[in-house]
Amino acid sequence: MSAVVGDPQVGGGGPRGHGQGSGLDASLLRRLYVGQFLTRWGARMWEFSVGLYMIRIWPGSLLLAAIYGVVESSSVAVFGPMVGTLVHRLTYLQVLGLWLVVQSLSFVIAGVSVTALLVFHNQLKDTRFPVFVALVVVTNASGALAALSTLAGTILIEREWVVVMCSGHPAAVLTEINSVIRRIDLSCKLLAPVLSGLVISFVSTQASAVALALWNVASVGMVYWLFVSVYNGVPALGENVHKRRESAAEIVAPAGEEVHSAGWKVRARKQLSSLLCCESWAVYMRQEVVLPGVALAILYFTVLSFGTLMTAALDWKGIPAYVISLARGFSAIVGIAATLLYPVVHSWVSTLRTGLWSIWMQWCCLLLCVGSVWVSGRVASAWLLMAGVAASRLGLWMFDLAVTQLMQDSVPDTDRCVVGGVQSSLQSIFDLLTYVMAIIISDPRDFSELIVMSFFLVTCAALMYTLHVYRVRKHLFHLDKIIVVAKMGS
Repeated sequence: MSAVVGDPQVGGGGPRGHGQGSGLDASLLRRLYVGQFLTRWGARMWEFSVGLYMIRIWPGSLLLAAIYGVVESSSVAVFGPMVGTLVHRLTYLQVLGLWLVVQSLSFVIAGVSVTALLVFHNQLKDTRFPVFVALVVVTNASGALAALSTLAGTILIEREWVVVMCSGHPAAVLTEINSVIRRIDLSCKLLAPVLSGLVISFVSTQASAVALALWNVASVGMVYWLFVSVYNGVPALGENVHKRRESAAEIVAPAGEEVHSAGWKVRARKQLSSLLCCESWAVYMRQEVVLPGVALAILYFTVLSFGTLMTAALDWKGIPAYVISLARGFSAIVGIAATLLYPVVHSWVSTLRTGLWSIWMQWCCLLLCVGSVWVSGRVASAWLLMAGVAASRLGLWMFDLAVTQLMQDSVPDTDRCVVGGVQSSLQSIFDLLTYVMAIIISDPRDFSELIVMSFFLVTCAALMYTLHVYRVRKHLFHLDKIIVVAKMGS
């Protein structure tokens, strides 16, 4: 396993600092990691809690939770490519400021509106239904804006800064930093829901929403300072901004002259193409890693995760909020184990083969979830479902890391932000389809149908990635080695 990023040396011998050996400044990396932790904590609090908020606002139905999911996923699906293009065109500091301000304000507004709904939902539904609908709309719109701003931050840090910072260093450095960033996210997924679940169970649901709003107000200034200090401390980030500006100027100027001289029909067609982000999708489809990207996106068409829908379904089955949060926490621990295991497996086999073994490992674990459909009793079925989902996170997050690194290694610098935006958009499209299915099948008693459908789609994703591996390597297994081992054992 490579040296832990954040130690005095990373990936090679030499004192800490830039330009010496293959070292990265450990203090800057710590600031990057702390900033990432603070931003992900608020997002994970909201992600876990919103499903519980919605089913308490409208008890006995997954409808409000599903509608929220549709709004959030569709916003990222539609505007994700635009966000990627925007991140590419603006400077790093402009993206950073826009991301943090919009995300913070969105979570504060969502926290306030959902608090009002939780306190007054019975009165509003009976006497002032238009006000009730308006608050639901505000909550949904704020959550969608928060998701878009979070996407901008993800592209900026995980798709851009990390790659630029690791350029010129051994591949193991990028592998390790990717693993640490994913570990931070999963740690937030572990700890934030546990805290939220305890507050909801032993204080009140309203107190949880207020805590979310206060957290975002308190942390935004610190996060901005941390990331700006990283930017100022890594000269490569500033140099890359100048390169991006030059390439953008070369592309935009001729295009602008061509559109100006063309007829109104051509201009209208180009404007429509720009609005639909057709060029962004064309760039994505030209990539060598399009099949792994689509396979990863298909995994978002699922209820087999501790997301909004499964959380609401478990709540309906009678599982207490703190138990759900603890189960989600255990799931995150398994995911953290995946981030520790990934660099080890990656050092033994290639990134491509790590992804292959990972996705089929996930598939095997999800067999438990399919088995829960035929288990009698709500509680027993719920526990088996939670066990299968938690175990499958080992394969899922290793697969996620493998696909992320395949994209980092193979996507050209000029396409990185655009491809990142389209990838997130595609993932949100499949996530959106999950919520559409939940609106169609909104009765919690029929949740088993969604489980079987989700397992079928994971199978499709695994087969798609397997096809990609076969196309690249021309084989899946070393049959000659298997034959030799079999002969030795006979």
